[in-house]
Amino acid sequence: MKRVILDMDPGVDDALAIILAMLSPDLKVEAITTVSGNAPVDLCTRNVRRILEVLRPEMPPIIASGEAAPLMATQLPQDTSGSGGITSADVHGWDGMGNVDTLMDDERTAKRYPEPSAYTVSSDHAVDVILSIAAARSGEITLIPTGPLTNIARAIIKDPKRMRNIKEIIIMGGAFTVPGNASPVAEFNIFFDPHAAEVVVNSGLPIKFVGLDITRQAQLLRSHIDQEIEPLNTQLSRFVCDVTDFYMDFHAKYYGFEGCYLHDPLAVGIAIEPSLAESKDVYVQVETHGKITSGMTVADLRPIKRHRRDPNARICTSAKIDRFLTLFLDTLKTERGMARIPKNNKFLDTI
Repeated sequence: MKRVILDMDPGVDDALAIILAMLSPDLKVEAITTVSGNAPVDLCTRNVRRILEVLRPEMPPIIASGEAAPLMATQLPQDTSGSGGITSADVHGWDGMGNVDTLMDDERTAKRYPEPSAYTVSSDHAVDVILSIAAARSGEITLIPTGPLTNIARAIIKDPKRMRNIKEIIIMGGAFTVPGNASPVAEFNIFFDPHAAEVVVNSGLPIKFVGLDITRQAQLLRSHIDQEIEPLNTQLSRFVCDVTDFYMDFHAKYYGFEGCYLHDPLAVGIAIEPSLAESKDVYVQVETHGKITSGMTVADLRPIKRHRRDPNARICTSAKIDRFLTLFLDTLKTERGMARIPKNNKFLDTI
């Protein structure tokens, strides 16, 4: 069983990644740490607790809140995409969870998802939790950041020696051969904090990028929801239906398909089953100062070796998407995901 730390900014696809990781028999989630990105860090931490209340794990991971702002910026990055300022609230809803905070139970007398009350947050900062687990489980921890890399950079800066105990970092981030989604050239997680990404890629740690090059191929369709998830009639399946509805509306409007991208779940899927993706060793740099290219991830893919520097990362170049979708959907149907919805549909009644 692979021991992992999830570092996240939930986010709908982060939520789906948590579900996949927590239900996988091949992973042991030691901690879920949060960082500002899709939503402010406090809201991201609340969302982790909400997801765990749906999953109700017997042995919950540590929850720790992390960095609230980018590494070297005094304010959050501004949109440079020319799209009119599409924000993460437009993508993930104001609560980061597809606006599920507004949903009512079937009797319309109470919220379907009340304020999280279980699974307390550690008093330790996310950076300290990452460093502590890395030291305690030397050589065992796979770190899976699916948000901006601020916590990871802070940990490297604070204690590079302990961070060398990390077995591998699987990053959902970057756009190497395809357009970005936060700007014409930059993927959101890297764009949000390019200086942190620069620290991470220059750290010498084993890094694998799961970028937009392959995550845009991983699509959860409304037909999957209608035919395979909703009929399960479980707490989990209803939650997945609820959190993805708004997210899929965004994709239909801006990307032209009835579904959504499974960016973050694919990174978790590759941690579970590395053979899902082909990758290559390359030298990666992050643009931190470009007027229109900030956050761009540049991989030296030149065929001639004469001027190339030694690789500092692996980038995923292709993936077995059908196999991944089967893994994702089958995981929702496992015994651990099959708790029935209470008759009154109030999730917390059974916690």
